Amino acid sequence: MPDTRVPAYPMKRDCPFDPPPELGRIRAEDPVTRVRLWDGSRPWLITGYDDQRAVLRDRRFSADVRRPGYPHVTAGSRARRRRSRTFISMDEPEHGRYRRMLTSTFMIKRVEALRPRIQGIVDELIDTMLAGTPPVDLVSAFALPVPSLVICELLGVPYADHDFFQRCSRAMVSSRSTPEEAVTAGDELKEYLIRLLDRKADEPADDLLSRLVVEQAETMTRSELADMGMLLLVAGHETTANMIALGTLTLLQHPDQLAELREGDPVLIKSAVEELLRYLNIVHSGRRRVATEDVEVGGRLIRAGEGVIVATDAGNRDEKAFPDPDVLDLHREARHHVAFGYGVHQCLGQPLARVELQVVYGTLYRRVPTLRLAVPLEEIRFKHDMLVYGVHELPVSW
Repeated sequence: MPDTRVPAYPMKRDCPFDPPPELGRIRAEDPVTRVRLWDGSRPWLITGYDDQRAVLRDRRFSADVRRPGYPHVTAGSRARRRRSRTFISMDEPEHGRYRRMLTSTFMIKRVEALRPRIQGIVDELIDTMLAGTPPVDLVSAFALPVPSLVICELLGVPYADHDFFQRCSRAMVSSRSTPEEAVTAGDELKEYLIRLLDRKADEPADDLLSRLVVEQAETMTRSELADMGMLLLVAGHETTANMIALGTLTLLQHPDQLAELREGDPVLIKSAVEELLRYLNIVHSGRRRVATEDVEVGGRLIRAGEGVIVATDAGNRDEKAFPDPDVLDLHREARHHVAFGYGVHQCLGQPLARVELQVVYGTLYRRVPTLRLAVPLEEIRFKHDMLVYGVHELPVSW
């Protein structure tokens, strides 16, 4: 029988905009506590902002999924990560060696140079929406295509194949997938990328996968390159698409702030992106680690070999770091949020995500000032998934 005194994780969410209420109670009463996972294991849950940053910058907490005690998200993710591993699941110096291969592509200056092209993609999609007959599903017509087109162009993946890789992506990250489904989806996408890399090795183009397959020909196998490409492709569209859709829904519930955002102040647009990242915190599975030696966190001793979950959605609602954390305030200075993680494993693609969201939030509501929900809020369909939580369909009109 499971120990019901230890709360199950993840907890039930009552609202698409907020973390589970129990996380707030735990943060207030017992910010470093045990929780119970799907496999019966009992890792530590870290809910306080300061403790989270301490853990994420401490190299005594390993991101290596192969270590005993690592708290896997689901049986599917455990099976898939045992089959292939990317640099986000590695420790130094291995992690740094792979990450440095990509750093130049995601430098702020390089990403800023993509802003005009991202603006063009956003404008073209809005043009198509406005030329059609409302209502439309904002997710399929806009929120998914924007980051998918951007990451496809950056990597050199044909956008014509987006239905395939989005299907694989959903199966890989969903908590509802069986281990067999997650592994099959990962294998299919990896085989697709290996074939694509083979073609790029023969005829390289001006894209990231071509550069990698040429520059790393002597140091990385096709399988390793495909794993890296798969990580970038999946991470490069899934979470940003959910931020676009759920961010739009959030702003529609705050019309006064939305009206202010429509005025186009670039400073407010950047501030709004950071506040929405903090407020919504799309990833709800936490950052996973395992202790490599005994470490004290928040007055609790975490033993070597014990798993740790850093619940960043709880950290981003910690009143010690963000006054009135449950209030959306687009003027808040929120850039120190932990939506992208913290420390050496902080999200590599965050500059790209920020530019995409700045362009979207600064364009969509200005160009479509009468944008509104086409159905009542309670009829909106959400993706109830403990890894990525977003809007499944968002019918809008104007």
